This record gives sequence, structure tokens and C-alpha cells, in this order.
Amino acid sequence: MSDGRDRVLARVRRALADVPRGERPRDVPVERDYLRTHGARTAGETVDLLAGNLADYRAVVHRTTEDGVGELLARLLSRRGAASVLVPPGLPPHWTAAVDATRVHDRAASTPWELDAVDSVVTGCAVAVAETGTIVLDGGPDQGRRRITLVPDHHVCVVRVPDQVVGSVPEALERLDPRRPLTWISGPSATSDIELDRVEGVHGPRTLEVVLLAAGEGGRAADGG
Repeated sequence: MSDGRDRVLARVRRALADVPRGERPRDVPVERDYLRTHGARTAGETVDLLAGNLADYRAVVHRTTEDGVGELLARLLSRRGAASVLVPPGLPPHWTAAVDATRVHDRAASTPWELDAVDSVVTGCAVAVAETGTIVLDGGPDQGRRRITLVPDHHVCVVRVPDQVVGSVPEALERLDPRRPLTWISGPSATSDIELDRVEGVHGPRTLEVVLLAAGEGGRAADGG
């Protein structure tokens, strides 16, 4: 072994010298008395905070209700010129009933090249974090395999509000199963080089549109936040 590795291992052994040999991480309770959320908010204020932070990350935010979601999705996909739309098997049928495009199924056999040819993908979500403007997918039936939201260039994600919206990351973690394939999305895919030149669409969709779907009926589909 190298001298550097020997020194690191020696420091680890010294740090663990007072730990009983049979002790395991789960045997030691971890204090979680840190601040879970920053400030008190109503459910509506939490949704508004999510919308604002999503917009800050350059996601395009829309609001609608159940009776307007089909019309809104059809309009967004038509505006995009989407001739093919990837739809997970568990997506509610009425969400995309009016979509005039070729449906693409979420198949394990799909290649990256086939997915790259898809114009748009529409999914639900597992949870959304207001304080960070983050959408989390966990591969559920209305979200599909992780890769279907990483390869196509346009992702429309529907978030049920307020039920799927939490204030903070700790609150989100309580709802998620760490054994599932979790994808955390904060805006469209983007990266910057050392000169801070921003490039979008490198490791995910170039365009992210988020539909905040309110419970109940009676509203009409509306663009914008």
C-alpha cells in the first residue's frame, strides 16, 4: 500500500478506537433536531413558493385543474410541434386523451437512439420540494423508467397540488423510498464550463414544463405561473 493510503487508514482506525467491535450504524440514534423548514407557510403559499423557484430555474410553470389538464397538455404539446409523445403506462388516460401525436410506450427494450427521437415525454411525479424548486421522480407507474425523462429533449411533468408538494428536502425524504430509482430535477438540464458559459440539454431535457394540477374541478387551463 502507498504511504498516503496507510496514513488515511491509520486515521480511520484512531477515530474508531472507542467504537465497540459489534456496534453497527443503526445501533446509534442520530439526532435530527435541525431546522426542517424555513418559516411558516400555508399550503397555498408553499405551492406559490414552488412555482417561483421552478421559474427561477428556467422551468416553464402552468396551472390548471383536472377538467382542464387534458386541454392544457394538448396545447403545450401542439405548441412544441410534438409528433411523438412518450407516455408511461400509469398516466391517467384523460391527461393525454386529446393529444394528436404518435404515442410511444415506455419499453425496457427501447434504445437511447429511439428515445432521442421522441419529441416529448409527459409524466407525473413522486413529490415536489418548494424551498428548492425540485421535482422528484421515483419510477412510479405514472413516471416510467428513469431514462425516459433523461433522453428526450422536452419533459412535461404534472404535479398534483397541494398533495404532492412539501416545503423542504427533509420532508420529501420522508415520503421517498431510497430503494427506488430517484431522479431529482431542479429545472432543465444545464451545465457551465470554467468560463460560466451555460449549455442546456447536456444530461437531460433542454425544456422542462411543470403543470401544477389543483384538486377539484371548475378551473380552466391557464398558461404561466
